[in-house]
Amino acid sequence: MVREFIGFLKHYGVIGLAIAVIIGGKFNELLKAFVDGLLMPIVGALTPSGDWRQLVLELGPVKIQAGLMLGSFVDFVIVAGLVFLIAKKVLKEETVQKR
Repeated sequence: MVREFIGFLKHYGVIGLAIAVIIGGKFNELLKAFVDGLLMPIVGALTPSGDWRQLVLELGPVKIQAGLMLGSFVDFVIVAGLVFLIAKKVLKEETVQKR
């Protein structure tokens, strides 16, 4: 039974997938630290109020946290761009090596 289970894991690449998920999670932490610790302070310094993530729009009794949404959007764009550039570089090298 154990041998069959190990065969299943190997056949379907479950171990490789688990490793990819772990590495992907750590890579996400690295990118988030880069964005939060390096890039966003620069963006904050370039904006007039500085603390733009705290921007709240009040429409009567409704408070919309526009700064939180805008900050998440900017984070996403930066992280997606970095992942794109890294993937492009890695896949380019892989393509060149196959020729």
